[in-house]
Formats: sequence, structure tokens, C-alpha cells
Amino acid sequence: MSSAAPTAPDAVPDQAVHSTERALGARLARLRAAAARNRTDLLVGLLFVVLAGWLTHGLWPDPTGRTLALNPEDQALYEWFLAVDARALLGDFGLLSDRLNAPDGVNLMTNTSVIALGVLLAPVTLLLGAPVTFALLAAGNLAGTAIAWYLLFTRTLRARRLAAGLGAAVCGFGPGMVSQSNSHLHMTAQWLVPMIVWLVIRMLRAADPGRAGGDGAGSTGPDRRRLTTSAIGLAAAVTAQVFIGEEVLFLCAVTLLVMAVGYAVVDRDLARRALPGFAGGMALATGLALLALAGPLWFQFAGPQGVADGMFSPDYFSADLRSWWSISPLSLAGGAEAARLTTGPAEYNTFLGWPLLTVTVGCAVWLGRRPLVVACVAGALAMGALSLGPRLVLDGDRTALPGPYALIAGLPVVDGALPMRFALAVLPLTATLLVLAVDRALRDTGRVRRVVPALVGAALLPLVPTPLPTADRPPVPEFITAGHWRQCVEPGGVLVPVPLPTPKDPWPMRWAAAADAGFGIPEGFFIGPYGRGGTAAMGTYKQPTSALLAEVAKRGLQPAIGDEQRQQAKKDADFWGASCVALAVDTPHAESLRGTLEQLYGPATRIADAWIWRV
Repeated sequence: MSSAAPTAPDAVPDQAVHSTERALGARLARLRAAAARNRTDLLVGLLFVVLAGWLTHGLWPDPTGRTLALNPEDQALYEWFLAVDARALLGDFGLLSDRLNAPDGVNLMTNTSVIALGVLLAPVTLLLGAPVTFALLAAGNLAGTAIAWYLLFTRTLRARRLAAGLGAAVCGFGPGMVSQSNSHLHMTAQWLVPMIVWLVIRMLRAADPGRAGGDGAGSTGPDRRRLTTSAIGLAAAVTAQVFIGEEVLFLCAVTLLVMAVGYAVVDRDLARRALPGFAGGMALATGLALLALAGPLWFQFAGPQGVADGMFSPDYFSADLRSWWSISPLSLAGGAEAARLTTGPAEYNTFLGWPLLTVTVGCAVWLGRRPLVVACVAGALAMGALSLGPRLVLDGDRTALPGPYALIAGLPVVDGALPMRFALAVLPLTATLLVLAVDRALRDTGRVRRVVPALVGAALLPLVPTPLPTADRPPVPEFITAGHWRQCVEPGGVLVPVPLPTPKDPWPMRWAAAADAGFGIPEGFFIGPYGRGGTAAMGTYKQPTSALLAEVAKRGLQPAIGDEQRQQAKKDADFWGASCVALAVDTPHAESLRGTLEQLYGPATRIADAWIWRV
């Protein structure tokens, strides 16, 4: 018998290489085909990214040297949050952080610490610094939110791309979103909201026996597999959103509840058919989410340094009725005089302008009593009314007329949301009505095909956003950036920057952020249980030594120091668990501060551009 010819030694490797090349070629071909099919969608997404980059371009030349000029205090806070969150990658992270407010620490669940975002971008923070991560999120939240709504409008509503693009631009770049981009990362990270909405819609459709059966006749019941997967997905999305921004999730839940009631009133047959299955799916989603969140939520409200109440006055944070038909100062047609109608440049939530309000009302009337239209109108009216607060405010004057918010004021969880932020939910509802109207017009063959999109475009033109104002900020001392702080304090120890950070002047928190939160600092800018009776308050009590140093930093006058002050300084250093005290040489009134510190702690040691005292 003859034997088979031997195989060449390199034949098998060559075959494997050719097989890999063919698989890679097929995969690239599929990607090219998918890109060709979705070319327009990709271009729309790219346009949103470019627009977001342009709006935040003031940060990009030098993220570590630039700051958002309208709200630099909150930017310092969020950069510290991002630095602390990034330590999860190093295995050094807990919901109670000892890197601020030493020795008590800070409850990260009680504060808007965007944990999920910080952990997700931890490699960027550790490699490039928290300011770079902040700049990426400031732009990425705007673009991501717009892209997510665009996908919902095109894939779920089946809207034409022009209509979906206009609506998504309103959702991602409307006045409230641009305004909140002034350092409120937890409010602009809304790109999971469209996914939550989609999962709720998917669950509703799966719960409808008519839709599940295909033709409504002879159906066998809800699609239980789709119900289950929707519930699991919804629980996962809700859980993730809790660790991004709970206030956005709360506003989304309230809006969807109002919309569900409005939809059920119009389409009672659907409500009767789908309610049992939908209720079961929501119960499953709620149970799964609570299973995942029970521990963190307990920690937030009842854990160490946690608070169970809100600290912001609903009367102060009520939307002025006139602001609804005014144009935001951060919009193309806006003026500075409108700024007096709100509490600050990060809260232009209601400034939709009379052109957009007029066109939106017209679109709603033209669309008629479609269930989704009624649901959007009901949601917009309810959330807009709640934004007016406990008493109506008109043109800066607080009237005696009660607002709808008075009905829910003081309820648990509700008092954690600012009334005027209820208006943020009106933005996507308005956008949905515009999408429905423009899409209907584009499907028409008459004059309405041109008139409706033109009217919508004209109404949106005054609201085109302008770039966020930015400014230079003082550099962090080389003592920190070059790592010299390690000669002063062990990693994880406590360094006392002078003057100490406060909610109004949190700038030393940038030292900690620049060091990737490698050390702790006393006091600072955060929410903790330091109000009357353990209620929520911003910041903590100042120790006598920090109050003394704050007065020197403010006035530049060096006080007389005696044994009493020296003994108190030692007690305060012991209370903080401090390893050393540090003063940057270019700090305002540095000589007076140095002289005071030398009387308190003895001679200073110069390291790089800082004076230090080992205590």
C-alpha cells in the first residue's frame, strides 16, 4: 500500500493565515456595507460631535489652564469627583471617601459624584488629568445625548432623518442643556434617557397581546421573552443612571408617569390589553433595580455622612413665568438682560422663547389627538407647571398665587430636585412634537411639506447656542504637579492647603485633583450632614485655625499669635490627622500667611514653589 504524501511543514500555517485574512476581509466588507447603509446617520452623529466641540472649544487649547468662566467653582468640584472616581482603577475607592473633609470624609452617593462616568474614563484621568476628562464629558454629554435621541426618533418613531435631526438637536443643544453644561455634568449626561424610553416602549409593545400576536386576532398573549429582556435591560439602565445622575432619572420617571396616564386616557383599549403584562414587566424591572441599588441607596440616605433631605430652597429655585418666552443669554438671539429671570447661568432651563413656544403649540394642534401627541402635551404642561415652584414668580416678583409644586413639596426624594429643573423634561417633549410635525409634513406632497419645516427652523434659529465662555485659571503649584507633595505627606495621608477650601473658594481641591486624589484635605466643597439637627448643608464647620487663616487670606493682616492659638493649631492638626501644611508661594497675601503659620507651627521648609510645615 502506498502512503499519503507528507504535508509541507509550512502548509498548515499558510492555510491559517489565509483563513484569518479571509475572515478579516469579510468583516471589513460588512463594516463598509454597514457604513454605506448608515452614511447619513454617521454624518449626523459627526455633526453633533463637531457642534459639541465648538461649543466647548474654549477648554481645548489647554484643559488644565482653562476653566468655564460662568461656573468655575462647580468645575473644581467635578474635577475632584473625577479624580476620586478614577481611583477605582487603582483599587482605592469607596462610597465614603476620606480624601475630602478629613477626618469625617464625604458620602459620594449623597453628592453628585458621577461615579459611573468617572470610573468609565478613569484611564483618561490617570493619564491626562481630571481637567481633560471634564472637557471630554462637557462636550461628550451634549453630543451623546443628541445622538441617542436621534437614534430613538429614527429607529422607534421611524421619523425621517431631517425631522429626527432637528428634534435631536433640540434635545442635545437646547437652552437648558447648554446652560447646564456650565459644570453640571450630572445634568447633561442624559444619553441613557432615550434608551430608558426605548426599553419602556419595547416593554409596552411586548405586553400588548394584539401586537405580540401580529394581527391582534388570535394572539396568544404577551411576548414574555421580550417582556423579560426589556425588564432586565431597563433595570440595568436605571441602575447605571443612578451612578451618573439621580436627578435626571427622577425627572425622567415623573415625565414618563404623566405621559403614561395621558396615553392611557386617549387609547383605553391599549391600556386594557397591555396593562397586566406591562405592570408585570415594570414590577420585574423595579425588583431587579432595587436588588442592585438597595445597598448604595441605603448608604446615600442612612450611611455615614449621608443625608435624607434636600438642602436647596424650592422658593429660591422656582422658574420665573416670564423666562419661558424669553431667549437664553447663551443663545444667538439672547441678551444679558434676561439673566435676571433665573438664579444663575447654569439654570437657563425654561428659556425656550416665544417663537418656539408658538410653533410647538401650533404643531400640537395640527397633529390632533394622536395618543403620543396628547402624552407629550400632558407631560410638557405638567413638568412646566411644576418648574414654577410653590408660588408663582412673574418678572422677578414673587406673587401670592400657589404653584402646582406646592402639592408635592416636602415629599421624600422630591425635595432633592430643584423645581426649575423640571423644565428640562420639557425640552425632549417639545422636540418630539416637532419631530412628529416635521415628519408628517415631509410625507405630504403639498405646500405643507415646505411650510412646516421652514416654520420649525425659523423658531429654532434664535436658540442656536453660542460657545461657553471660558477663562484662564491659575496653575496648580509645581509642588503638586511634580509630585513633591510626597516629601510632605504619605499617599493616603492628609495635606492641609492654605487657605483651606470652602464651597465659595474650592480652589485648593484642584491640588488634590491634580494629584489624582492621592492625599486627603480637610473641609472643602461638598454636601454633608452639617445643617441644624444633622440636615443637609454645603460644606462643614470651620475649625478655629482654618477660620484664622481664612481671615488672614482675606484681609492680608497678620494677627498676634499667642500660646492659645498655637495650642489650638496643634489640636486642629491632630483633629484633621494632618501630616503637613502647605502654602504656595504665589498665594495672595502669602507673606502674611507664611508669617502666621511660622508663629503657629514653627519655621517653614521650602520645597519647589511651596512652603511646608510638617505637623
